[in-house]
Amino acid sequence: MASSSSPSRSEEEENEGLEELTLTFRWSGKEYTVRVCVDDSVGELKRRICEVTNVLPKRQKLLYPKLGSKLSDDSLLFSHLQLKSSIKMTMIGTVEDDIIVDQVDAPEIIDDFELGQDEVVDIKDKGVNKQKLRRRINQYKIELLHPCREGKKLLVLDIDYTLFDHRSTAENPLELMRPYLHEFLSAVYAKYDIMIWSATSMKWVELKMGQLGVLNNPNYKITALLDHLAMITVQSDSRGIFDCKPLGLIWAQFPEFYDSKNTIMFDDLRRNFVMNPQNGLTIRPFRKAHLNRNSDQELVKLTQYLLAIADLDDLSSLHHSNWESFTEDDFKRPRHR
Repeated sequence: MASSSSPSRSEEEENEGLEELTLTFRWSGKEYTVRVCVDDSVGELKRRICEVTNVLPKRQKLLYPKLGSKLSDDSLLFSHLQLKSSIKMTMIGTVEDDIIVDQVDAPEIIDDFELGQDEVVDIKDKGVNKQKLRRRINQYKIELLHPCREGKKLLVLDIDYTLFDHRSTAENPLELMRPYLHEFLSAVYAKYDIMIWSATSMKWVELKMGQLGVLNNPNYKITALLDHLAMITVQSDSRGIFDCKPLGLIWAQFPEFYDSKNTIMFDDLRRNFVMNPQNGLTIRPFRKAHLNRNSDQELVKLTQYLLAIADLDDLSSLHHSNWESFTEDDFKRPRHR
């Protein structure tokens, strides 16, 4: 039974600034509505618009005369715009069918950064970010390609620069695939369910994984695919606004199978781990495939690491940043952060 008492001060602080707006926009002769939080950014609005129109955020131009060019700044928060739910804006943009060209045209993110421990804790525990995660859990439903398996840990993998060099060109996409990818996935599948989570569109995820033979390999199965719409936008004092991949989305939808103790995530951008820093391993980016494909051994070494830790009770107690220096003796001793 719900309590009739007033919320505590801590509850009020956690929910402060979580007011939602229902915004209306017109596109291609039709009107659409989306809901955003006042502490969301313009970039998050574009993500919501993408959900209902399939126009990728970077292809959208939002028009509302009273705001001038402000809506072109994806990092701007709605709390700074003082918008009301009654406004109606216009979106100009085109749905793209050429997914490969779309990814080549996308801006490249190389300037990764590492936040201080205090700032990471602040972002992870901030009420507004918890609220964004709850909203994403309700809005984004993960569709299983294959059933979750009892007793298996979970490995979540990025695509670009983790499994595939998406910037180089080749006649055959297999030339840009990270060496030993299928051997890696086949070996770790014995102990881990595998999900792919990319900061790109689902069409591109399905296309690329299909071209690389990941979705129909007889030696392993992919449990699910996630795309950019599963991400949330957060803000840090030192680095401003950026997107990240909250593993809590997966844990909330499959609580009987996965949690913080049995999940590990590989990504070449450490910022993507900010909501779950204890579960992230920053993989070396795989770039310039034509020069490096004969020497890159990252997946071979990571296969050994994943199999070595597979029987531990709590993966989140490990320092994944030190994975290369771990020995068999290290795995026998409990490690604390």
